[in-house]
Amino acid sequence: MYCTSYIFLIRLPESLGKEVKLNKEQKKQAVTNLKDRLSRASAVVLTDYKGMTVAELTGLRSLLRGSSLEYSVVKNTLAKIAAQETVMAVAADSLKGPVGIAIGYDDPVLVLKKVLEFKKTNDKLQVKGAVVEGKFCGPDVVKEITALPSRDVLLSMLAGAFQAPLSKLAGALNATVTSFAYAMESLKSTKNN
Repeated sequence: MYCTSYIFLIRLPESLGKEVKLNKEQKKQAVTNLKDRLSRASAVVLTDYKGMTVAELTGLRSLLRGSSLEYSVVKNTLAKIAAQETVMAVAADSLKGPVGIAIGYDDPVLVLKKVLEFKKTNDKLQVKGAVVEGKFCGPDVVKEITALPSRDVLLSMLAGAFQAPLSKLAGALNATVTSFAYAMESLKSTKNN
């Protein structure tokens, strides 16, 4: 089984643990590819995958891919070049040692939650930090962010908060109209008697 999905430090089963050298053109393509993905990202999680097997990394990729997220193992020098002028620029100093990058494009909290979900089942994966909407967050802040509800839940809570005063106003107006109608009916019946 080959590890794919934009792996810049390519590891194949027959060369397990050995780096496959990229030529200059492949490096340019890798930087261009990564820069494009980072410029579209709403959140990026930096992980240390040291000690994980190819099968475990494949499991992480599968979990993330199921939610339209990506995970790539990258060479730090290429990632630093690609990070320039993208949201990742604030985390360029964190690109040390073995680095895997999880990228989310829509809901910034989703990628954080999925990485921490995988971390619960595999202690070898360490979160170095994350870039959420252009701001760098340490591992502790990442945990706090994942405690937040998803974007859809927050939007529905906001809609509910806007709707509550309107429904109370409608109820109050309805009660006033109803009371007025009863008062008019009572006055009419009093005059007819």
